[in-house]
Amino acid sequence: MKVRIGADATDDEASAIANALARHLDAAVEVYAGDGDDPAATADAPTTEYPLDDELGPTDREAKLREEIRDILEGGPAKYRDRLGEQGKLFVRDRLDLWFDSTGASAGEGSDENGITFEDGKFAHFDGWHPDSPEVERPDENNRLPADGLVTGAATFEGRDLHFMANDFTVKAGSMARHGVEKFLRMQQRALKNGKPVLYLMDSSGGRIDQQTGFFANREGIGKYYYNHSMLSGRVPQICVLYGPCIAGAAYTPVFADFTVMVEGMSAMAIASPRMVEMVTGEEISMQDLGGARMHAEESGSADLVARDEAHARELVAQLLSYLPDKAGEKPPQSETVPPKYSPDGIDELIPEAPNRPYDVHDLLDRVVDAESVFELKPDYGTEIVTAFARIDGRPVGVVANQPAQRSGAIFPDAAEKAAEFIWTCDAYEIPLLYLCDTPGFMAGSQVEKDAILEKGKKFIYATSSATVPKQTVVVRKAYGAGIYAMGGPAYDPESVIALPSGEIGIMGPEAAINAVYANKLADIDDPEERKRREDELREEYREDIDAHRMASEVVIDEIVPPSDLRAELAGRFAFYADVEKSLPDKKHGTVL
Repeated sequence: MKVRIGADATDDEASAIANALARHLDAAVEVYAGDGDDPAATADAPTTEYPLDDELGPTDREAKLREEIRDILEGGPAKYRDRLGEQGKLFVRDRLDLWFDSTGASAGEGSDENGITFEDGKFAHFDGWHPDSPEVERPDENNRLPADGLVTGAATFEGRDLHFMANDFTVKAGSMARHGVEKFLRMQQRALKNGKPVLYLMDSSGGRIDQQTGFFANREGIGKYYYNHSMLSGRVPQICVLYGPCIAGAAYTPVFADFTVMVEGMSAMAIASPRMVEMVTGEEISMQDLGGARMHAEESGSADLVARDEAHARELVAQLLSYLPDKAGEKPPQSETVPPKYSPDGIDELIPEAPNRPYDVHDLLDRVVDAESVFELKPDYGTEIVTAFARIDGRPVGVVANQPAQRSGAIFPDAAEKAAEFIWTCDAYEIPLLYLCDTPGFMAGSQVEKDAILEKGKKFIYATSSATVPKQTVVVRKAYGAGIYAMGGPAYDPESVIALPSGEIGIMGPEAAINAVYANKLADIDDPEERKRREDELREEYREDIDAHRMASEVVIDEIVPPSDLRAELAGRFAFYADVEKSLPDKKHGTVL
């Protein structure tokens, strides 16, 4: 950089200006006086090298601080750390080594060797002891609370900056008390301001009952966790991984998170411990039966994913985060296009002509989306609907697909609830939606009524109605009853509704329609062969009336697509409608979710 100054400037003044500008601009500077052709002074860009004759360096004061930090990093009593191996768990600092990489967006000079950019609150509940101070008596091991049992900070994970918190189970079983709560709240509040994802590595027995003064009911106490969770919801992705039994207040963080990962045989969460359950209700039950990973994956739906072990949990979160933006309003990250696992040419043969014959919708996805891109959430809950992230031409999409291999793809209460929550999450993080419709509609019967099919079905339809991301709907085969409403039908503002030639849209299926409309007339036909012939005629007449060709001729749907072209058709439509403007009525919010 060249700079001109007045001709009357002295050499010292020119040199001072050159050095000041070089430091400020981090660039080489040449200073010219007046109209001179030769520089009066020059200065190189500053470097991190220090002069060889600099004899200043760390003192005993810094060495003492480093010893204190080393002691804090050891965590709680050694006997508790030794037990972690028996439980199949890592010590919290080793866990952070597993999670965070040493290269990435923020992993530069400011990052430590395990990818942590910085940590806050190491000295929380500092006991004043350090190895070189014999005049200060070391406290009883059982009373030491290094970092108050919680590690919080910022780190780089798979090249992405995020906030993190991690319980130290060696300190009072990872329980939360006043200083740890303060650290947790600060981390959440900073995430609200800077819009970075939050990772919760949970291994906590809940609030520290014997030290609850100052954190339980306070305005800035543990109750503020869930207020902050609510404010962060839809603002930044919140991902929670459970490593142990999280009881009472600790169990709310995983259920408030957008995504919850539990580790098989290790994780559990419940509103109360088995001992408390027995005291209150008399029921004797194990921790795993009460709130283990399998129970929450298959019955409550609170677990999105179940990992085999700690390393697998990390792999799952790495995959998950690859579909998500850092914050609301940003587009999700795109990848290179990958051809599908199997050729789209096989789609037509895959779909049976008979509407009630089963097939696995995963086989359809393998011919439509990029190979190895399907990332299913809640795979063991509400199995009549598949909810998954996937990519089409490298573009992330949220897939909501009926599963004909499970009860013909009928929509049961659990499946409706799962779909509604997934749609709501996709909409929050700008992930386009792909509906693959093949359903006889919402299930009927006394049990599903008791299980709130109307209430949960309402939420499914509401989520589809309110989502403002681009939506594409494919009528794969049957789309009967209110199933087409929930699955993004023409009335629900999708960018397109296309059908395969196997598609049908109707109030109900042929068998139900014949029974509802013609039962009495058919009963009057005495000859069984004549009755069957007439049933077959009525069935075919009805199917012609609800066939995709009829729907296309009346412009109910936008297009009938040759099955072999489905992937290319969807890729083109998602690319064309990557940016759409949709508005909702001016209101505070709806009352359904």
